[in-house]
Amino acid sequence: MIDAMLVRLRELGEDDRGLNTAELMGNAALAIAALVVIWGALQALGVDLVTWIRAQLIGG
Repeated sequence: MIDAMLVRLRELGEDDRGLNTAELMGNAALAIAALVVIWGALQALGVDLVTWIRAQLIGG
């Protein structure tokens, strides 16, 4: 019975489904951080960026 439990514990130790979940969570956290940085940069440039885009579209 102990041998069967040890075999099962070894099988569970080799299961990397949790690692995939952790990788996905890490990627999601990095994506959110990137969005926050981009949002902050756009907010800092805010009015100038909108004015430049408007000038490019209207042509004046």
